[in-house]
Amino acid sequence: MAQRLAMGQLRVQKVRHKNGSRSYTIFHSMSGLHPAAERYLSPYAGRGSDRTYAYLLVDHLRWLEYEGLTSETVGFRDLQRYMKAVGAKVSMPYGSPWRVGKRPYQNDALRGAASCLKGFYLKQAEFGINAALAEALDLERLPTQRDRDRALLGHIKRSMDANPLAPKELRRRHKKMLPDGAREVLLEEVNSARDRMTVEWLSDGGLRIGEFCGLHLADLHLRENASCGECRTPHAHVCHRDGLVTDARAKTKWPWEFEDGVIRGGLIKRVSPAMIHAYFEYMMSEYPRGAAHGLLLVQQQGPAKGLPWAPEGARKMLKRAGFRAGLGLIRPHMFRHTWANAVLDAADGNLVIVRDAGGWASTQTVDEIYAHVDVNDPTFNSALLTAWGEMQ
Repeated sequence: MAQRLAMGQLRVQKVRHKNGSRSYTIFHSMSGLHPAAERYLSPYAGRGSDRTYAYLLVDHLRWLEYEGLTSETVGFRDLQRYMKAVGAKVSMPYGSPWRVGKRPYQNDALRGAASCLKGFYLKQAEFGINAALAEALDLERLPTQRDRDRALLGHIKRSMDANPLAPKELRRRHKKMLPDGAREVLLEEVNSARDRMTVEWLSDGGLRIGEFCGLHLADLHLRENASCGECRTPHAHVCHRDGLVTDARAKTKWPWEFEDGVIRGGLIKRVSPAMIHAYFEYMMSEYPRGAAHGLLLVQQQGPAKGLPWAPEGARKMLKRAGFRAGLGLIRPHMFRHTWANAVLDAADGNLVIVRDAGGWASTQTVDEIYAHVDVNDPTFNSALLTAWGEMQ
């Protein structure tokens, strides 16, 4: 029992900085900041992955305490046991799955955990800690054709980083998507113009929920030839902002500016006619007059009425609507997977179009890929119109 109580002393701590940004680190209730975790996590601050790695790492550090191990004494076989424990779907190897009361990691989470552990212990080795473990983890492999296709000058690549902890990759075309006909059913089931707009914008925009809930009215250029001059057709600028009270933010940091009352830059997302119609229905019927925060989405009930709507509120709304409609659990990211699949089909498998339309490319990824699509490109335009049902 004492061991299990000790595990709870480690926690992820969100840190808000004076400039409005935020980062994540790991604290111990008795000794304070965990120095090894901070060394590893600090370079990821503000890059979108720091929160994920913090929660993956705190699980592992709790397991080390449970096992009576430390980062100095843990071995490669121990890490293999840990990966099997967090991915266990049956009562093994402790008599019950690790992380009691929580679901085991799925394949993507296991790959993320493997990457986190490798990076953590390689960082430890830089300070002379557990060099033997780092040597076992620091492997390379021959590049695949997929690696060469994705990389600039891929034909000269001779090796790629390998991770011996990572599970075998499950190759599939897409992740979990919406049930067939879910969009139409949800539009009938939701109770307000705001919620109908949520369904339409997630369906046709392929937006992450943090991007959607972080939209400001100034980000929306919903007419032809808007004053930003960056896209001829109606569009929205998805801009990374730190410090919003709802904690909503875009995952990637595309450069943007607000000058002379006009937003320029960010990730430009094309907007469908259905999205525009849903927006005007919401603005004309439900958006509060005089809202000073400038955010698009607001809460509609309770003492917080009129204040910005947080991503968690949107998740709960879709969850309730999905169960009422008999669709089961509906998550916001299902809309993004379904949208990506539709655009991929409409673009005849052109991954570059899907990448740029959905904003999956980080700056590093864009630099590695030898092609880039313009948002005004005719093929780009045709693919989106087909996915929206505007072109037969």
